[in-house]
Amino acid sequence: MKYSEEQLVRIARREKNTKRSYLVVNRLQGKHVPVCPDEAFAMFLELAALVRKAYQDERLLLIGFAETATAIGAALAVELNTLYMQTTREEIPGVEYLYFSESHSHATEQKLVRDDIDRVVDETDRIVFVEDEVTTGNTILKIIDLLEKRYPGKSAFGVASLLNGMDEKALNTYADRGISLQYLVKTQHGRYTEIAGRYRGDGVYVEADLSNPGDGLTELTVPGWMNARRCVLASDYRKACENLWISILECGFLTEKKKVLVTGTEEFMYPALYVAEKLQEQGKTVKCHSTTRSPIEVSSEEEYPLHRRYELRSLYEDERRTFLYDPDRYDGAVILTDAQNNSRTGINTLVHALRSCGNEEILLVRWCQS
Repeated sequence: MKYSEEQLVRIARREKNTKRSYLVVNRLQGKHVPVCPDEAFAMFLELAALVRKAYQDERLLLIGFAETATAIGAALAVELNTLYMQTTREEIPGVEYLYFSESHSHATEQKLVRDDIDRVVDETDRIVFVEDEVTTGNTILKIIDLLEKRYPGKSAFGVASLLNGMDEKALNTYADRGISLQYLVKTQHGRYTEIAGRYRGDGVYVEADLSNPGDGLTELTVPGWMNARRCVLASDYRKACENLWISILECGFLTEKKKVLVTGTEEFMYPALYVAEKLQEQGKTVKCHSTTRSPIEVSSEEEYPLHRRYELRSLYEDERRTFLYDPDRYDGAVILTDAQNNSRTGINTLVHALRSCGNEEILLVRWCQS
């Protein structure tokens, strides 16, 4: 299927961001906008086909960028049966990192687990960075510079993205350095700042409710967590997600529910989309999206992508401000998280947000190590 800029791209306005005032919102990505999971996976597989054609017979390590491209990267890796890991902003005990930054982001620091790259780089012909959108390519060049310095001559590089907005100068820089590019849609960013500035920003803003949500929350803890912030074989990761899905299915919570929302948390996107697709295969009407660190303005205009914003606290860190956009009312709502702490603060805010939309039947699924 051929995709167009008009099909995928909506322009939103970042909150108080002087470095880049706009945000490109892909309505099929399963991040900010709730999406039917089959539509998200269909788009991801189109990109996977381009990567397969470009790198036949090469041993690949795919790296998905947190937080918005983690599901894209994992889906590509599963389809191509490669090694996979993601960048992260979370802390992982006992590892060494490679640090880099995204200067335009609300949370600039990014990192990769250096120990894992040390382990697999000699078995890798090419490292492919997977993004939802590449605007200038500067962030990826920063990490390639780090990798070339630490592992000189060890690997070629590539970039796969749903959208590519790089100008001619940036494209030439990549070509000169031998960094190949695959993408579904070429975008033109020249008017995005002006488009974002048109909107009123008069949507509905709901503050975080930190009180105890009361009775009625069903909780399920599932062992066997596989952390994709560490390098994994994609087939193993898919199998772990399948076991997660089987545990959710067998708990019986969703048996009689016909319309279901699945919500992932921040970087934890792919397992949520995987479970959502399995529910859809059962004939249920399913939407999926995830919470995010991105503070985006919401607006009442029909053509604007986001209209209602719920402020939350992170399930990973109580003081972190996160958000959920445009949830609706369903027969059942599933929260999927790999947050390993025991705090209730983030859970309470997310449950309150879902209940304020009429979702009384909520299942919280924690994926844990044991």
